[in-house]
Amino acid sequence: MEIIKESEMKELAKEVFQIESDSILKLKERINNNLEEAISVIISSKGRVIVTGMGKSGLIARKIAATLSSTGTPAYFLHPAESTHGDSGIITREDVVIAISNSGETSELLNLLPLIKRFEVPLIVFAGNRNSTLGKMADIYFDISVEKEACPLGKAPTASTTATLAMGDALAVCLLKKRGFSTEDFLLYHPSGTLGKGVLYIVKDLMLKDKNLLPVAHEEDTFLETVDLITKKKLGCALIVNSENKLTGLLTDGDIRRILLRYPDVSVLVNKSVMTRNPKTISQESMAAKALALMEKYAITSLAVCDEENHPIGLIHIHDLLRAGVA
Repeated sequence: MEIIKESEMKELAKEVFQIESDSILKLKERINNNLEEAISVIISSKGRVIVTGMGKSGLIARKIAATLSSTGTPAYFLHPAESTHGDSGIITREDVVIAISNSGETSELLNLLPLIKRFEVPLIVFAGNRNSTLGKMADIYFDISVEKEACPLGKAPTASTTATLAMGDALAVCLLKKRGFSTEDFLLYHPSGTLGKGVLYIVKDLMLKDKNLLPVAHEEDTFLETVDLITKKKLGCALIVNSENKLTGLLTDGDIRRILLRYPDVSVLVNKSVMTRNPKTISQESMAAKALALMEKYAITSLAVCDEENHPIGLIHIHDLLRAGVA
């Protein structure tokens, strides 16, 4: 093959991007009942998803297994060559197997078929040939064939492995949504590193609990008195309580702006007539990640922390979560 000139490198790289992106986009045309069937089989399974593949497909299989595991679907990579020397014992009747082979004729994978069929384990196949041995034996088949590899020699798996990885990601994301996998769940699955540092914090660890600093006002206090309190405490809100010191409402900077625009004379207002009633709260023993999930769900920046009798005992702000590395 002719050695490429330096000036042609950029164009070659662009061609690789084009070939691989085209290969991924063509997968959209191949999604049909196979996706729904695969999701149903995996969700109803009482075991794990065993993902297997050889060579470059094996590397992709490892990544798909890792993605499934980190998004709520227990998965394990099985090396097909080692499986014939005892490792196939990890496959149980409760599992689902995803076998990956571009040709569909990888001998190490074919050696697993007797065990898979004997145990009646559902077999999901990612392959480039529906009429291959693996393709014919599949209970559910995903076509990951590509028109050509990005490698100019047409030998090194490039576009085909990219397409396979994308198909695995699509399956994992659909399973994530089907399970209702939340931000809190994700953080719990990633207790180390930037993905989940701070996940072990509970609300009590991070909340403001100094009573002298908490912005607490009463229902009968005037609106302007509470605006002054919010300004002094510099937390962007006030917790409103009744005569029994139970939380009944909240006033935020945003509420103040809306009230000023709505009422021509705010000097006559008291908190109970303008506060936001039944604000979102959280207990001090909840995971900090749960506080983050609630803030994201309701598009708010702080939560009142209350005891079992709904007395406010603290306040947790999005900035507290940011500093702790939870958000």
